[in-house]
Amino acid sequence: MPSIDINCDMGESFGPWVMGQDLELLGQVSSANIACGFHAGDPTVMLTTVRAAIAANVAIGAHPGLPDLQGFGRRAMAMTPEEVYALVIYQAGALQAFAKSQGGRLHHVKTHGALYNMTARDPALADAVAQAVYDLDPTLPIYVANAAIAKAARDKSLTTIFEVYADRSYQDDGTLTPRSQPHAMIEDVNQSIAQVIRMIKEGVVRALSGKDVPVTADTLCIHGDQPGALAFARSIRAALREEGIEIRTI
Repeated sequence: MPSIDINCDMGESFGPWVMGQDLELLGQVSSANIACGFHAGDPTVMLTTVRAAIAANVAIGAHPGLPDLQGFGRRAMAMTPEEVYALVIYQAGALQAFAKSQGGRLHHVKTHGALYNMTARDPALADAVAQAVYDLDPTLPIYVANAAIAKAARDKSLTTIFEVYADRSYQDDGTLTPRSQPHAMIEDVNQSIAQVIRMIKEGVVRALSGKDVPVTADTLCIHGDQPGALAFARSIRAALREEGIEIRTI
């Protein structure tokens, strides 16, 4: 039986300001990427989200991003490998402590937004992320979707879990269409379902150009900040079950 992990970015609220429907989404996913306070979230939100994930039996992942609350971590910054190393240690280590304090454990690390895109362009930054994860805990997997971070993780003998996206379109080189470009987001749930099933069963995705691009689908990302994310997640989960695809944590 084919299987897939469903992960969702969450814990992105801040103080009294609420983003997403985290508690409801936890019932639809098998792993959660929890913001660590730099691009979104704060200590109280991190604690609340960790507790909710443990209660829902959902795997806990650290979602480190750039120190840019105003830009939600989606604006590139000039950073050295040493700075990237430090910010990943800082954020993933904090979430690891939250998980341990509540009787859970950190399951994986997945970088956020512009930080992730920066690792795709600069192998030295990818290596800094992988080294930080390795030094924190060499048994932690990294969720990856670009060649540079995948290579860096494998060079450190870290487990690599390849991620695909339900709500994003792809380019010919297998990268995501930048959010600044038209048709970057997929808002039609039926189109999303068709894309997801093909990625899982056939190992390909149809790029915007019409070209079929090979992908490896270990985990499927759903963005918690996307409008209608809960309905989106429910529809995709139901469709996967109808196709005989098991949903489980890696």
